[in-house]
Amino acid sequence: MSEKGILAVVSGFSGAGKGTLMKALLERYKEQYALSISATTRKPREGEEHGREYFFLTEEAFCRMIDEDDLIEHACYVGNYYGTPKQYVFDQMAAGRDVILEIEIQGALKVKEKLPETLLLFVTPPSAGELESRLRGRGTETEAVIRERLKRASEEAAYMERYDYLLINDNLDACVEEMHRLIQSQHRRTSQSQAFIGQMKEELKAMRESLES
Repeated sequence: MSEKGILAVVSGFSGAGKGTLMKALLERYKEQYALSISATTRKPREGEEHGREYFFLTEEAFCRMIDEDDLIEHACYVGNYYGTPKQYVFDQMAAGRDVILEIEIQGALKVKEKLPETLLLFVTPPSAGELESRLRGRGTETEAVIRERLKRASEEAAYMERYDYLLINDNLDACVEEMHRLIQSQHRRTSQSQAFIGQMKEELKAMRESLES
């Protein structure tokens, strides 16, 4: 039987490189990890497929999932619902795969509240100046958008201490390996090893009884 997988929730500032980091992790360790797929009520964009980018649902179906407690967390953005289906995450974990979920801070804290064993990882560049450089270096955002993202980053920084670990994304390869190491280390937590602990206790008990007889 496969060892149960870990749920790792990744958040971070816009421009910190979360997407690039997770893409590299999944490419390097594709057998070990699964990227959680969110459900949404928004319409698919060109090239998107149901069950790949998102689970595309009607508002009625999404609300039914809320009512039946089938979502780990959910929120409404710009008139559309987004949420994390329990079944997909739990099925992947039961199959022994570690699940990566990229969501914003409030959603991450909700997941931790509901599932305390969840590992929370916060991705940040090495400095505020580097964050600004990366946002400007994209060349895709207006000055107003860049200012808004930096202002939001200042607000989000208040929650950094609520996360289990910081990942300082300075060198991509080093950061990928650090992320992999942190997630894999969770498999050795006693709460993740109850089956092994139980087996060891039984074997040692039998051995002791044999020695005493």
